[in-house]
Amino acid sequence: MSSVLTLALDSSSQQRFELLRQQWFPPERNQIPAHLTLFHTLPETEAVAHSLRAIATATRPFHMEVSGLRSLGRGVAFFLEAPAAKALHRDLSNAFQDELSPQDRQGFRPHVVVQNKVEPAVARETLAVLQAGFVPWRCQAVGLDWWRYLGGPWQLLQRFAFPV
Repeated sequence: MSSVLTLALDSSSQQRFELLRQQWFPPERNQIPAHLTLFHTLPETEAVAHSLRAIATATRPFHMEVSGLRSLGRGVAFFLEAPAAKALHRDLSNAFQDELSPQDRQGFRPHVVVQNKVEPAVARETLAVLQAGFVPWRCQAVGLDWWRYLGGPWQLLQRFAFPV
């Protein structure tokens, strides 16, 4: 089975992103929660779970700056300045180098999508509305969420919390 790995966010930031996603994402396509993807495809094995557990145990919660919005052409995403997330992604990439898909071997740009699969004009309007009221804020990474991909929706397999 295929799995997805995301960065778990503090509950306040997760709720904030989720509310924006519910507001702007087409309802018929909004089958998963707001998320910051680390990897789109990992094997669902005990070896992967063991590595995730070990890396999460060695990682402390860290802050990230929600620094701005960007157009995705047919959607909108919040982008984050997150050196610690990039370092974590690099460590995970090294741990899973033999399992990574071509998509997951590409550069990592931390972001949370709040709109996708809309007409470009709708995305431009959304971006303008969100940019008009945007104020940067800090959020915190609190763990790794490992999801089973179910052809659309996801099922949470496990959260690997960062120790405080």
